[in-house]
Amino acid sequence: MTQAYILTLSCPDRLGLVHAVSGFLLEQGGNIEEAAQYNDPATGLFFMRVQFACDDKDATALKAAITALADQYQMQWSLHSKAERMKTVIMVSKEGHCLNDLLFRWKSGLLPIEIRAIVSNHREFYQLAASYNIPFHHIPVTAGTKAQAEERQYEIIQEEGAELVVLARYMQVLSNDLCTKLSGRAINIHHSFLPSFKGAKPYYQAHDRGVKLIGATAHYVTADLDEGPIIEQDVARADHTDTVETLTARGRDTESQVLARAVKWHSERRVILNGHKTVVFR
Repeated sequence: MTQAYILTLSCPDRLGLVHAVSGFLLEQGGNIEEAAQYNDPATGLFFMRVQFACDDKDATALKAAITALADQYQMQWSLHSKAERMKTVIMVSKEGHCLNDLLFRWKSGLLPIEIRAIVSNHREFYQLAASYNIPFHHIPVTAGTKAQAEERQYEIIQEEGAELVVLARYMQVLSNDLCTKLSGRAINIHHSFLPSFKGAKPYYQAHDRGVKLIGATAHYVTADLDEGPIIEQDVARADHTDTVETLTARGRDTESQVLARAVKWHSERRVILNGHKTVVFR
């Protein structure tokens, strides 16, 4: 049975990199099914994602061979089976629109993830989790228990072997320590009103100012609040006839769609970090 793999890499740009990678895969008996690359003139870095089929060698042998190639070109790389679903933990608070959307897409086979657990600082969605047969962990968070709560959250993430943590409207600020532990594998969603409409009830603030565009941003979590590398953004039109309720509903739809796209691209290994930015091979 033919095995398909996804190879992602980045390295200093130089002549012949595409030829080197494609030639290497040919030597390994690999057949390229999809390939994309990007040369960033600002950083002098080269990025590439290749999906290929290979009957001749297994993942262990391929990784050993890639190591030699990577050493030659100073590559940072990863290799994964295309069939492998990314183990995921979702964190949520009281707003469930993004959680519900992700669960439906996952159950419908639209996301290549394996949702291992749902973690929440409230009890609202334990029945929703149960309806999908997903373990639900209620971990209350207060100023006095934040450190212990995060320790338990990280234990669950580690126990489940999660490669991805999705903050699906989880309304607690993660500590610098947890942000560091989850670097490059935690995705957050927020309304694109930031920094103009910070704090509580952003849609009320936006309505009060008569905005003409609302939107959402999905980004990687960093210690700098809501300033991590952006994966995806989108906007929706608004006008004078909108109420706070219609504005909020449209905003939540946008948030759900943007987060779903970010999760899909990340789990398909289409996103590569490029400093404080991302390269997304859509």
